[in-house]
Amino acid sequence: MSDSAFSAWIGRTEEAHDQLSRNLVTRIAATLSETIPAHGEALPPLWHWAFFQAPLADSGLGEDGHPARGGFLPPADNRNRMWAGGRLEFFAPLRVGGEASRVSTITQIEEKHGRSGALLFVTLRHDYLQDGQLALREEQDIVYREPSPPKTSSGEPLIAGDWREAVTPSATLLFRYSAVTFNGHRIHYDWPYATETEGYAGLVVHGPLIATLSLRAFCRSNPQARLRRFAYRGLRPLIAPQPFEVGGRIVGAGHAELWAGNEGGLAQRAEVQFD
Repeated sequence: MSDSAFSAWIGRTEEAHDQLSRNLVTRIAATLSETIPAHGEALPPLWHWAFFQAPLADSGLGEDGHPARGGFLPPADNRNRMWAGGRLEFFAPLRVGGEASRVSTITQIEEKHGRSGALLFVTLRHDYLQDGQLALREEQDIVYREPSPPKTSSGEPLIAGDWREAVTPSATLLFRYSAVTFNGHRIHYDWPYATETEGYAGLVVHGPLIATLSLRAFCRSNPQARLRRFAYRGLRPLIAPQPFEVGGRIVGAGHAELWAGNEGGLAQRAEVQFD
C-alpha cells in the first residue's frame, strides 16, 4: 500500500476499560518474582502492559498470534511485527484495584527502507486515565518488516555501569509473561514457529519484558527516584534461555542511561528522567 493509503488510519482511536485487579497483579508479581502490591497501592512501573488487552477469539487472530490486521491497526500483509520501542511520561500512579481506561490513537505511519528491506513504522499514543486523571501517557512504536534473518549482534558492547543485574530468561518466564499480558505472538512460546517461520534462533524475549526488568533494576538502585519519563529502543532480539543483563548509570542530574544485552552486544537502550 502507498503512504497515502496508510494515511487513512492516522487519527483512528479506540478506548479500552479495565479494572486493575489484584488477581492479575498477583500473577504479574509471581511472574516477575516480586512482592504483591496491596489494594490501593501504586501499580509498579510498566505493569500496566498486562491490562487493556482485547480478548479476541482464536478466529480473530492472524497466523503470528497477533490480532488480525486491518482492524484498528493498518494491514501489513506478509510482514513480521515487532514492538520496537516507546516513550512514557508518568504523571500519577495507577492504583491497584481501581477502574482505569486507555484511549489509543494512531498518530503516525511511515514507510522506510533499510538493509533488511521495507519497514512500516506505526506510532500509537496511549493515554491512561484513572478517576478522571491522566496518569500515564505512552507512545508505542510498532514496526512491520519484510521477512529477513533477525539480527544476532548489535555490534555495540555492554557498558560498565553503576548497577547491573543478571537475567536468565527461561521458557517458563516467557510463557507466563505472554499469559499475564495476553500476548499471543507465537515467537515467545511456539519454538517451531519462532525458528522455522520467522527465522529466530529460539524463543524471543519480549521487548516489553526487557524494558520492565531494565526499569526495575533502575528503581532498585535508585529507590528515592521519582520517575518522570522513560524511553527505550530495541536494537536486536534476545533469545531464551541465553542469559543477559540489565544495567545502567547516572549521567547527570535527574538523567540515567539504561541498557540490556549479553555477549552479542546491546539489545535494548533506554533513558530515564527522574526527580
